Amino acid sequence: MSVRDEHASRGRVNGSLRLGFLGVGWIGRHRMKAILDTGLVGKTFICDPSAEMARTAAELAGQGKIVPRFDDLLAEPLDGIVIATPSALHAEQTVAALEQRIAVFCQKPLGRTRTEVEQAIAAARKADRLMQVDLSYRHTKAMSLIRDLVRKGELGRIFAVDMVFHNAYGPDKPWFYDRQRSGGGCVMDLGIHLVDLALWTLDFPAIAGVQSCLLRKGAPIPPNSNDVEDFAFATTTLSNGVTLRLACSWGLNAGSDAVIGASFHGTQGGVVMRNLNGSFYDFAAERHSGTRTDLLVEPPDDWGGRAAAAWATRLARDNSYDPACEGLINSAAVIDAIYAAGSNGIGE
Repeated sequence: MSVRDEHASRGRVNGSLRLGFLGVGWIGRHRMKAILDTGLVGKTFICDPSAEMARTAAELAGQGKIVPRFDDLLAEPLDGIVIATPSALHAEQTVAALEQRIAVFCQKPLGRTRTEVEQAIAAARKADRLMQVDLSYRHTKAMSLIRDLVRKGELGRIFAVDMVFHNAYGPDKPWFYDRQRSGGGCVMDLGIHLVDLALWTLDFPAIAGVQSCLLRKGAPIPPNSNDVEDFAFATTTLSNGVTLRLACSWGLNAGSDAVIGASFHGTQGGVVMRNLNGSFYDFAAERHSGTRTDLLVEPPDDWGGRAAAAWATRLARDNSYDPACEGLINSAAVIDAIYAAGSNGIGE
């Protein structure tokens, strides 16, 4: 039995974590720091095509070992791996790690399609290993409170949800604009957070129907184009009768850096999360009763690394499969349907 098999057979991680970090650009290093700050990490192994990025991450980790290739990273005695690479690689790399019985924390999206997401989840289930995705907005105080109110029934029956995420800038890396490498445009980048927050709050209902409008520079995208959308509207009917509307964009004349919001409308009240002063990071939560507004949550709230830290904390306690990840299949189905309804699917 190998060292990894002997360690893995216990079904539980004891002592300091041995973690690999695949992709250590800005987001990868930010999540690395959040995990290191838990005090649970003993050894770090770093892999990135940029030697400069790898060195910077190794310095952040203190004594991080740099390895040149993904296969070399998988050969190390890892308890878990943190993946922050271009979207097209996520599912493949996640499956490869899980096949080695290494737990995974992956940047969103886990896969570009429902099929890719299902393959990754099946690999986690087969390996009996923890797999989570960096859906970081779940960990804001605002959304945590909103979900609690909805699930307790304090707003009555939820009948409609409005979600919005307009980024006045858009991504700065070319691969985001290449359909094969990214899986899609603003829907895959921003809309995936909106879909996740809505379904997560509502306990992941299935979809009954979707209508969508996907544009690039204000015009429809030609069939079979490799271009991706920079503006999207979608209306989704869920199996529980809720109507979910979402809008997202890159480079919109939004009047501020960002417009981000989540509104849940119930028969006995409403609740809203919204960003403040165009911030990507500062959020408030409000409860609405008729014309009355009550402030529930306001900044400061240092939420960005909480998902990563929570994964590491769970991994240190128990590395086994968590079926909660199966809700990601429903979210992926919505994303697939949005692209299909907009005649802008990426194919499978």
